[in-house]
Amino acid sequence: MKLTKVTHLLFLFLAFNLANAQDDLLDQLDSIQPKEKGIATAAFKGLQVCNMQSTKLPVKGEFYFLVSHRFGDLSNGLDNFFGLDNALTKIGGIWGVTNWLSLGASRHTYNKTYELAAKYKFISQREEGFPFTIVGYNTMDINSDLKKDNNPQLVFQNRLQYSSQLIISRKFSESFSMQVLPIFVHKNLYDNTIDQKETFLIGAGGRYKLSKRLSLNAEYAYRTNVDSGLSNSPFNNPLTVGLDIETGGHVFQLVFANSQPMNDVAMLTNARGNWDFKRGPLYFGFNMYRVF
Repeated sequence: MKLTKVTHLLFLFLAFNLANAQDDLLDQLDSIQPKEKGIATAAFKGLQVCNMQSTKLPVKGEFYFLVSHRFGDLSNGLDNFFGLDNALTKIGGIWGVTNWLSLGASRHTYNKTYELAAKYKFISQREEGFPFTIVGYNTMDINSDLKKDNNPQLVFQNRLQYSSQLIISRKFSESFSMQVLPIFVHKNLYDNTIDQKETFLIGAGGRYKLSKRLSLNAEYAYRTNVDSGLSNSPFNNPLTVGLDIETGGHVFQLVFANSQPMNDVAMLTNARGNWDFKRGPLYFGFNMYRVF
């Protein structure tokens, strides 16, 4: 069932009011010192840069409740009330199993997708020593929207899609952090007229701290092996710009993106938007994390 315009507005209203109602998590985080001397902390304050994952993980025992929303095409203006008529939603949870491993599960309205994720840290940047933080990230998508009535030969494996990422970040200063990430995406079922089975990407993302509670974020991924026979494909390289707002209880992220889906596989390889506002589409939305 599609969300109504009133529900969308309530989402935003509750998000901002929850932000004001919580204790000052930022001060608590800043007061926590790393257990191992010399480890560089907080290259990114959010688990995501915008859409892509950052090298931040929950600490052991933390549980993050996540709600993400991407409204429809902004470029249609009042025709779809600047995107409120055609929104996608993601709801999920992420659990810190250890300080170096987290597991996540989420449900997306896009293709009624269930996404399972694992994030694990190999090594941390040190103030004097190793210059990077390196994190692995894997997802498995299950497309529950496929119907056997329309696809008589459908088997469970056809519903599955995967992504594997190696995220390498560096905190250059208190204000600026950056990361690069090689990415591999595999799809068991795809439309070979506009899409391909396997895609390799090189991604990059950055964060610039504007104030104690605000940072400007941006990310981009380049598809390195797009098939020359897909010249009419509607998909573009994903580009997203966002704003982190660090508030009591969670980090609230506002994003502008050319990809509306939020599961990693579709976000990375099926971005239909265009940053040329006249050509569109372009999507606005938010990520909201609540820590327990």
